[in-house]
Formats: sequence, structure tokens, C-alpha cells
Amino acid sequence: MKRLTTVRWYPYLFIMPSFLLLVALVIYPTFFVISNSFYFWNLQTSPTPLQFVGLKNFELVFTATPFLASLRNTLVLAFVGTAVEFWFGMAIALLLNVGVRGASIFRSLLIMPVTIAPVVTGFLFRYMYYREGGLVTWLLLQLGVPVSPRGLLGEESTALAAVLAADVWQWTPYAAILLYAGLLAIPDEVKEAARVDGASAWRMFWHITLPLVRPTAAIFIMLRFMQLFNMFDLVLVLTRGGPGTSSRTLAYNLYQEGLANYNIGIAAAMTVLIVLLVTLLINIYIRFAFKDWEW
Repeated sequence: MKRLTTVRWYPYLFIMPSFLLLVALVIYPTFFVISNSFYFWNLQTSPTPLQFVGLKNFELVFTATPFLASLRNTLVLAFVGTAVEFWFGMAIALLLNVGVRGASIFRSLLIMPVTIAPVVTGFLFRYMYYREGGLVTWLLLQLGVPVSPRGLLGEESTALAAVLAADVWQWTPYAAILLYAGLLAIPDEVKEAARVDGASAWRMFWHITLPLVRPTAAIFIMLRFMQLFNMFDLVLVLTRGGPGTSSRTLAYNLYQEGLANYNIGIAAAMTVLIVLLVTLLINIYIRFAFKDWEW
């Protein structure tokens, strides 16, 4: 009887390391953030929370920090970046799928930008955006596009677009690889039947290719949206949220308050708001994108 009781505990012992890791990395930080969002706590004045302030920190998020400007920039990056990377990636995947010359070599080179750390990508594009001698600036000038003396990163009208361009360069190959795998999974019989029925290439794409690659596309869009919503590396290296707040994102705003200004209470409140916002957006997306799925 004692042996049976011991054996019954074996499954719990096996999952215990994962459970402890979950507590350490998810559950405890969540309770820590939520509880401290209601306290005044600045590490420059005290190593521990000083007093309960209720919803004051949430009010200060909107009045003492550029939260709304950061939210606007983040939404622009997330929606526009995801859309651009998806359609560029789809175009590349379609080219690979039709068997262009040198496709095998191109597939090997395609993965290279994804393997580069975002910080390295940031420094690479920072040099290319230089007003004097930068490759991107030189190309724009050769095409007759005016560039401000302050450069692409120094103008409020172009700083956010410059950050987005660096992200598109790095992550479009990721979209292409995933979508190419989705295209390879489409049965040849379906495509042959469409050709026999006289479907044009355009109709085949909209009514056969796109619907059949939809599961892969839905997963990619969700993952990239969440990653872009949390963009920090490129902003830190390229613009530090400037000029002004023209390229500041929610993640950089959180870094500025929590690690630069040591306002732990305000940073905790901001974290709660960001998590609630991301959860709302992703749940809306899942409701529409995965409504016909059978899990």
C-alpha cells in the first residue's frame, strides 16, 4: 500500500521543476507588479515601498509620462510592421515556390538577418542612416528624395519610419520562411484542379493559396504583433525614443520610468496597463482569426 502511494506521487515529482520555474518566472512577478502598482516606490528614496497610494500611480502614468504618445507609436509599429512584413514575406515565399533561378542559395541567405541580434541590427542601420556617408541616406539623395540635415533619425517625421524599416529588413525573411513552408503544404492536386477549371493566377492566390496558408499566416501575425508591441532594442539603439517622443514605444517608456528614473510604482502600474491592453487585443484577434479552427 505504501509503495502504491509513493508511485502515485511520481507524476507530481516530475512536473515539480516546471511548476517551480513557472512560479519564479510568471506567478511571483505578476503578483509583485500588481501589488506594487498601488504603492509609492522610488528606489532613489527607499529600497522598499513607502505608502499605499491607491490608483494614483495609474493616474501618473497618463499625466507624468508620455504614455499616450508611446501607445500611438507602438500601435503604428505593431499594425503597420506586421502588415508590411506579412505581405513582403508572402511575395518572397511565392517567388521561392514557383522555383526562380538560384532559389536554393537564396533560401540559405534568407535566414541570415533573423540570426542577427536586434541590437546589432540597430547599430548597422544607425551607421547607414548617418547624414554624411550613410548608405541609406546616399541612396535617397541619389533618387532625389530630400533628407534633413539632422538625418532620418533626427527628424520627428521620419524617426519612427526609420526604426520600422530596420525591423522590416530583419524580420521579413522570418515571414517568408514560415509562409513558404505553408505553401509547400498545399496539395498539388488542389492547384492542378484549379488550373483545369481555368482559374487565373490571381484567383488561385485569393481563393486557394491564401485560404490554405491561413493557419500559418494567423500564427505569424499573432507572434509578430506581440513582438512589435514590445519593441525595445531598436528604439534604444537608434533613437532612444526621440526626437522628443516621436519614436518612443511603450517598452522604452517602461524602461525609462523603471530603470532610468527608478519609479517602480509608476512602472508597475504601466506594466499592468500594457498587459491588459495586449491581452485585450490578442483575444479580439484570436476570436476572429481562429473562430473556425478545430482544436
